[in-house]
Amino acid sequence: MTNSLRRNLLMTVLVVVMISGHLNAQDLEARSYAVVPKGLHAAALSYTFSKGDVVADITSPVQDLDITTSIIGLGYVQTFSLFNKLARVAVSQPFGFLDGTAKVFGSDTSGSRTGFYDGRIKFGLNLFGSPVLTPKEFRQFQERTVLGASIVISVPVGQYYPSKLINLGANRWGFKPEVGFSHRAGRLYYEMYTGVWFFTENNNYFKSSALKQNALFAFQAHVDYIFKSNIWVAINGGFALGGQTTLNAVQRSDDQQNWRLGTTFSMPLNIHQSIKFMANTGVATRAGQNYTALTVVYQYSWF
Repeated sequence: MTNSLRRNLLMTVLVVVMISGHLNAQDLEARSYAVVPKGLHAAALSYTFSKGDVVADITSPVQDLDITTSIIGLGYVQTFSLFNKLARVAVSQPFGFLDGTAKVFGSDTSGSRTGFYDGRIKFGLNLFGSPVLTPKEFRQFQERTVLGASIVISVPVGQYYPSKLINLGANRWGFKPEVGFSHRAGRLYYEMYTGVWFFTENNNYFKSSALKQNALFAFQAHVDYIFKSNIWVAINGGFALGGQTTLNAVQRSDDQQNWRLGTTFSMPLNIHQSIKFMANTGVATRAGQNYTALTVVYQYSWF
């Protein structure tokens, strides 16, 4: 295996996959805490197609919500040293096209939206098992067990109309502290991440209503296999729990107990470029997140 291919193996940018302007508690992104050299820059262009019957609160006026989205995402990540630890910051901004049908107060209706979704910023710090390495030092390093932590911020810059029930943006901030663990055994990587989403209140919900949401627990696990050619594949699973909403002080029956499964295929093209394919779907859904998403990501990295 050449040094250039090995260096390219773990240069991964985080790309946000969102649907219907809601925070996705189950982003199934493998290798989020992988060991990489300091001073890495990576830019990514992604396309996501998703379709699903979003399960709403049984008391909501919107039912049988079937949404199709096409989302183009731009992302950037940079690694650096902080307190002698490997740190990284990632930003992403999606722009999308949404079409959907639903029953509103029992009547069939349809609509579409085009515009920006909410953006995201993620700051991560590897706490254990991930020394700060130069590209030259990284070529000699063998990753074993890594413990990291991060904070994800959802920035309410997406398109939002208070007169509409369905929007691309959520009109609120979201914050998710997360802890991640990974372990390498030969060509296999085992990963587990757990975090909790906290949301600010949307005081300009449909027709000036006040919408609150409880904390939403999110867990994901991955098993990755690295081939000699530096192609890698992963099986991904995620679980979301909680997140019940309150509308004008009335609690709604929309707390989540949702499971998702997915897979990732990543292949380096050369020393700077790689391509990644991802697919995930809902396998058990109580409320929300019941959709299938297909994503392709092109990435360019440099020092």
